[in-house]
Amino acid sequence: MPVVFSVLGFLTFLILSPTRQPAGTVSLPGGSGGIGFDDLQFSRSLDLVLVPGGRTGNLDLVDPRTASVTSISGFSTSTGYKGGHGEGITSVSEGEGNLYVTDRSSRALCVVDATTRKIVARTKLAASPDYVRYVAPTHEIWVTEPDKDQVEVFRLSADGRTAPSHAAFIRVANGPESLVVDGTRGRVYTHLWSGTTLALDLKTKSVLARWPNTCQGSRGISLDEKRGFLFAGCSEGKAVVLDVIHNGKVLGNASTGAGVDIIDYDATLHHLYVPGGRSATLSILGIGAGGVLTELARLPAAAEGHCVVSDQKGRAYVCDPKNGRLLVFRDDFPATAWP
Repeated sequence: MPVVFSVLGFLTFLILSPTRQPAGTVSLPGGSGGIGFDDLQFSRSLDLVLVPGGRTGNLDLVDPRTASVTSISGFSTSTGYKGGHGEGITSVSEGEGNLYVTDRSSRALCVVDATTRKIVARTKLAASPDYVRYVAPTHEIWVTEPDKDQVEVFRLSADGRTAPSHAAFIRVANGPESLVVDGTRGRVYTHLWSGTTLALDLKTKSVLARWPNTCQGSRGISLDEKRGFLFAGCSEGKAVVLDVIHNGKVLGNASTGAGVDIIDYDATLHHLYVPGGRSATLSILGIGAGGVLTELARLPAAAEGHCVVSDQKGRAYVCDPKNGRLLVFRDDFPATAWP
């Protein structure tokens, strides 16, 4: 499988490169014509960055230690990058030894055995998918379907290899956008397209609360589950911290580059990563103990680079759709101090 540069060279980059520029790049198989990236994830159990490869038909697994790429194929393919991220697989989640992948072209939820790295089951979706998330407390998969203003819930089989079965729809008018699970409180959080974040109850599949998030365009979402901080990315170029313990109270906000979509959080460093697709920047924000945000850096990134993921080891991966690759940034800022 392709390796963008030698292992020695990659490690040298990680050690010597300043924070002000990418430490390196990771090119993906079939990506030279561009890839419509969207939802990037990091698997702690596998220690791999999970990259749905859009039109390439690959789920790419990136080893953060070596930058080597292993591809799982068998998903929908198409020729030529047309911009956006409406083709092929665009979202992934992990749980119970499987990877759950949504394919927009075939409107399917695919189950991949994380050990054999083979597709073992497929389930038809009711509408075009956006985000997929494994929900451990209820042994379910939740898939957002914004074209139909709903979340579709699937029940997992006992053996984990049989196709998940439809369990429920949750109506989310004017949404849902983004999805994150709070197992501690038995909730899932999502946004409406403008100004509002919802807390959904895992058991009743109902809306528990609606919180103003001050976003003109609500987009990315991430969570510090231990502290109860929920992060909202606003498309106009802003990040907001909500307190889920105290009725979604807004604790802080900070300006970022414009065109924000997917965001991610490093719970050890207390740093939030906010890429701007229109501004071609990556903002690194420190999260203080009271939820106050401080801009640590605003770095040049990729045009249309609207998605990011942290490997929880001080590296952030920003998508570069036009070039079918990831930009790797090393976050060498100290952890934001907490009392």
